[in-house]
Amino acid sequence: MDSYWTAVVWSLLPTVVVLGLFVYVLRSILRMDRSERRVYAKIEAEERAKRGLPPVSGDAAGR
Repeated sequence: MDSYWTAVVWSLLPTVVVLGLFVYVLRSILRMDRSERRVYAKIEAEERAKRGLPPVSGDAAGR
């Protein structure tokens, strides 16, 4: 019976590892996108302030 559970673990291990890598990569991509949008909004706000334009409202900023 011991070899049965060893075979089960070795059969599931590659799937679990690939799933873990997929989740890590997807999470990293979403974090990068979020931080990139935040930095872009900050730069845009600074440029608008330099030109004397009013700040963008919260509704239009997400578009």
